[in-house]
Amino acid sequence: MVFCVVDDLFFSIKIKTAAQYAGAEVYFERSPDKVLESLREKQPALVILDLDSAKMRPMEALAAMKADPALKNVPTIGFVSHVHADTIAAARQAGVDQVLARSAFVARLGEILAPGR
Repeated sequence: MVFCVVDDLFFSIKIKTAAQYAGAEVYFERSPDKVLESLREKQPALVILDLDSAKMRPMEALAAMKADPALKNVPTIGFVSHVHADTIAAARQAGVDQVLARSAFVARLGEILAPGR
């Protein structure tokens, strides 16, 4: 299962549509205060983070994941506007496994969501 820390409706729809084609199960947590609790409950195979989302506080969610022994090794992919170099650098420093520009994320979405990727 792919866990999404994404509140952007445009990207949520793109992810849901690609997941249907890929046969992947996705879950969207909409409350930033429940991300860690939901991650523990769902035990996902991958976490997708919208690094531009102010509402979902993705860097806070990532820090909580990395501090949790049960979640610290779950692979993460973050997507961000290519012009936000400071966010890209901070995400890499914080331990996001793969940081992609929004356009690259959309282009590779089918591959990202493919079971057994």
